[in-house]
Amino acid sequence: MRLRDFPAEELFLQGSAACQGCPGSAALRVAFKALGRNTVLCVIASCTSVLQSPYPVSALNLPTLNMAFATGGAVGSGMTAAAERLVARGEFEEKPTILVWAGDGGTYDIGIQALSGAAERNADFIYVCYNNEAYSNTGTQRSGATPYAAWTTNTTKGKEEWRKDVAQIMVAHGIPYVATASLAYPTDMFRKFAKAREIRGTRYIEIQAPCPPGWKFPSSHTVKIARLAVQTGMWMLYEHENGRTTYTAGTQRIIQGQAKLLPVEEYLQAQGRFRHLFHPERDEERIAAIQKRISDVFETLQFTHKMKEHLMDIEISPRL
Repeated sequence: MRLRDFPAEELFLQGSAACQGCPGSAALRVAFKALGRNTVLCVIASCTSVLQSPYPVSALNLPTLNMAFATGGAVGSGMTAAAERLVARGEFEEKPTILVWAGDGGTYDIGIQALSGAAERNADFIYVCYNNEAYSNTGTQRSGATPYAAWTTNTTKGKEEWRKDVAQIMVAHGIPYVATASLAYPTDMFRKFAKAREIRGTRYIEIQAPCPPGWKFPSSHTVKIARLAVQTGMWMLYEHENGRTTYTAGTQRIIQGQAKLLPVEEYLQAQGRFRHLFHPERDEERIAAIQKRISDVFETLQFTHKMKEHLMDIEISPRL
């Protein structure tokens, strides 16, 4: 799939109330193109509740339901049950794709209980977490997704805890499909949404969403920051299905040795939320801790990849 091959129809319309450089609106545009018009969008309280524009106009050219923070999994389950009932009664020819769209606050923290319950039941919908790593819509407070050492309005010296990994928590639920995505790799994102559309059961996709006002970088640098996140290992791209994890796009190239893992400092220095790690004094301890955590993961993945290649090269003669 190439960008020029994306469907021409636009279901995310002009005139939204999004900030300049908004990652959420860019992600919605790609998702809508991959999923198509037979989609019902369930928006959980987040920036997307605002960017769709004030009633009675909307930039979202799909049936849309706005719901409370904690309800993502419950709404997805209920909408799925309703759609299946309407298909059974002959009122729908085909069951629409139910797309739940939530931020990291409504996923990692406030909404994880309902999401976990839906995943355990394997309810048939796609759940998307567009992860801007803070409560950006309410003033940039820390969330469970905020990375270690990042500034927020209530972690002014940098968050002391490492972020939890909800994508891996969803893998542990045993659902049919889990994937991560990045705005810097739109064809990879499109492919993952298109694949998720054809799978039944709970599908979870998490998109890193660099937020210009919250992360403190120029609005024209959204895609640049997203690309640096992958190139430095701060965000990894993969999909998990049938019990197997496959790394994709920029992450795959690093693991296979086709691209170099960049120093994490390049990513940290590009954002104001990590400025305190470099000014007035350089915080060697925390910078080194972040780099070590990333390097350890990639060293393991690269070693595993080389071992697999080596085993594939070994010829095994059949026993007589």
